[in-house]
Amino acid sequence: MRRMSIHPAPCPATSVAAPPRWAVWAAHLTTLLVLPSGLWRIAMVLGHPSGYTEAGFVPFDTPGAKVWMLTLSVVCELVAFLTLGLVRPWGEVVPRWIPLIGGRAVRPLAAVIPAALGSAALTLIWTNFLLWWTYPHDDMTQTGRLVVGILYQPLVLWGPLAAAVTVSYYRRHRAAQHRISAG
Repeated sequence: MRRMSIHPAPCPATSVAAPPRWAVWAAHLTTLLVLPSGLWRIAMVLGHPSGYTEAGFVPFDTPGAKVWMLTLSVVCELVAFLTLGLVRPWGEVVPRWIPLIGGRAVRPLAAVIPAALGSAALTLIWTNFLLWWTYPHDDMTQTGRLVVGILYQPLVLWGPLAAAVTVSYYRRHRAAQHRISAG
């Protein structure tokens, strides 16, 4: 059985340097940051009030709300997973199994621009959760309010970590481009 490693590895198909170890760890961490809130939403989908009062849980106990919470959890995890592309070979060369574009080199700006915009959006969306405990939550129990706040706090780091990994990706590719044009 082959062991997976999160250590930086050079990309054989390009002259781009391996990502720094901190960027690899940060990219992997982004996938873990969304997990607590996602698991909390899945518990709600399964019918557990997860910190809401009985009356406060009613709006979340509908089929539409359950589909929304499950979809949000899956989409958040998939978006976080995309950050790994900034430190893995599939962020340098499109995997061959992808129709039409498989095997082609990824243009750096095609990765950097969406990643930078996404990082900015994530920062704007989740920074508000730093103030979670200052807002009234009449539909939650005291314990629920505390637990939900703790589960959502990691999301505050998502945007800044993704931005740092994006900057690392950009710098590595810019340096490679300078080496190619100078050589």
